[in-house]
Amino acid sequence: MSKFDLKVRYKELYRASTSAFSEVSVPPLSFVKVDGEGDPNTASAYRTAVTSLYGVSYAMKFAAKALGCDYVVPPLEALWWSDDPSSFVRREKDRWCWTVMIAAPDFVTHAMFESAVMRAERKRGTSPGSLRFEPYLEGRALQILHIGRYDDEGPTLKHLHDEVMPSRGVTFNGPHHEIYLSDPRKTEPAKLKTILRQPIR
Repeated sequence: MSKFDLKVRYKELYRASTSAFSEVSVPPLSFVKVDGEGDPNTASAYRTAVTSLYGVSYAMKFAAKALGCDYVVPPLEALWWSDDPSSFVRREKDRWCWTVMIAAPDFVTHAMFESAVMRAERKRGTSPGSLRFEPYLEGRALQILHIGRYDDEGPTLKHLHDEVMPSRGVTFNGPHHEIYLSDPRKTEPAKLKTILRQPIR
């Protein structure tokens, strides 16, 4: 059985230049999501959210595989926002709000999600209250590939906010979006690969 892979189906969404921002058009995709706020390095809610996402996502994958539709679980993603966007440049993490999320192919149904939640809760206990499965339409966006530590993203984001977006006559149209292509548990911080994406209008 061949595995469906969103990273292959939508190559342009999971690949980007490291030297310049490129524009992409992101189609509607469905995600398992959990909301929260605070520093992801210290907030226990963030760790709980990520654990819940993976538990449910893999339970959905196994349910799909049983029906003959196996797929590769996509990488972790997150939406980030703050009342002051410059807090990302300054890395004031305690002021951040977030939605962590993992995508799923369109053949995964809401019924499969609900069944996966029950299966995951039998193993790990109660899920976060904001856990849900829903479509997300991002549309037009600018993105770049960042290689290195998460805390080194600041200059790239400042360049985006202060120079790239004004020069193109566009503004913010949704929260800052990151796609984590590397596993931080297995990858040196200097080699982490992260897509930095900003929806625009």
